[in-house]
Amino acid sequence: MAVELETIVSLCKRRGFIFQSSEIYGGLGGAWDYGPLGVELKKNLKCAWWRDNVYARDDMEGLDAAILMHPRVWEASGHVAGFTDPLVDCKQCKKRFRADHVSGPGCPECGGELTEPRAVQFDVQDLSSARWSERSGPCLPAAGDGTGDFRQLSRTCSTRRAAKLPFGIAQIGKAFRNEITPRHFTFRTREFEQMEIEYFVPPASADEWFDYWVKERYRWYLKYGMRPDHLRLRQHGPEELAHYARATYDVEYRFPMGWLELEGIAHRGDFDLKAHAQASGRNLTYFDDRTRERYFPYVIEPSAGVDRAALAFLVDAYREEEVRGRRRVVLRLHPALAPIKVAVLPLLRNRAEVVELARKLYADLRRRFPADYNDTGAIGKLYARQDEVGTPFCVTVDVQTLEDHQVTVRDRDTTEQVRLALDQVVAYLQDKLAVD
Repeated sequence: MAVELETIVSLCKRRGFIFQSSEIYGGLGGAWDYGPLGVELKKNLKCAWWRDNVYARDDMEGLDAAILMHPRVWEASGHVAGFTDPLVDCKQCKKRFRADHVSGPGCPECGGELTEPRAVQFDVQDLSSARWSERSGPCLPAAGDGTGDFRQLSRTCSTRRAAKLPFGIAQIGKAFRNEITPRHFTFRTREFEQMEIEYFVPPASADEWFDYWVKERYRWYLKYGMRPDHLRLRQHGPEELAHYARATYDVEYRFPMGWLELEGIAHRGDFDLKAHAQASGRNLTYFDDRTRERYFPYVIEPSAGVDRAALAFLVDAYREEEVRGRRRVVLRLHPALAPIKVAVLPLLRNRAEVVELARKLYADLRRRFPADYNDTGAIGKLYARQDEVGTPFCVTVDVQTLEDHQVTVRDRDTTEQVRLALDQVVAYLQDKLAVD
């Protein structure tokens, strides 16, 4: 069953995943706050990406570049001259539109008179408004711009394990866009996070590595449980390619509003290092000991939005099911992404010995996993709450536990239950929650 975006928005607000920023002041368009569960989901998503792309590889290192950079970084990268939109304003309702999205002579909203089109830079912006201000400071439009100093990066990497090409730089950081019409919840916003790789390769093998990263990034979403029929690859046509790109693929997800970009993988050729070398006057070439050649490395750039990925995983995990004659809402999040891994639920909150034992077990589990404790309702309602936020396992403590020192562990997806000794619970959960 296809889920409506409004259903996800309601769930996110009700359960503390995501809600409107500055809501008591009427909110701010294109800005969202992540609550306790949303913070954990994003953290888990970024940790999974970092684990797979940095810790699990011998050819990747991390970077945390400053957001504030020298203005010539953006000039050299082409963000100042290459990223503009022709925009028109309505003189009556004051709304703004892209000129190429307006079909008639008047405002699409109220029919009012429109201004003449003018080019507006959308990467460098005043963060509080979609309107460009000449006093606005530069903000990081793309995490990969921090890789401009290839010399420093290659020297640093050579002291560790990624000494020779190919090698990559991974970064997770805030980025900003001067979005004219933020929309579709957290899909299109002015402030967001990116997970980005700049992978430097010899020119002769660039096409091969581009193909590798396209497939690798597609497989990554499948690894964390995304349904294959909700995911696809789409190659950019010649008219779509950015000024720097030789080729680009998008990993697209079937959102409630249609097939839209989840991640882009760009074959940037030698554009980046040549442009920064010319602008800075520094030598950014690489000497290949194997071929005895000196050249500008080519760059393959996989770039994913954390916020879009979080939204896609929420949409993909959402189910409305009937189990034993009862309807339930469940988030089938991959265990690695689930904000809470296990919940401890005492069956009798008025029985002091049961509560004490449950509290002790909870204290033990929370030192190893993100855990929750809840004794505020009947067991059916407690299960339903945990299902709705994606908790993979629930552990119930009952009167029988006082005698046999065993608890019941319930699986979120199958609703099957197993009885385990208290001293076996940690090992059981560690095995079930392990990431391959």
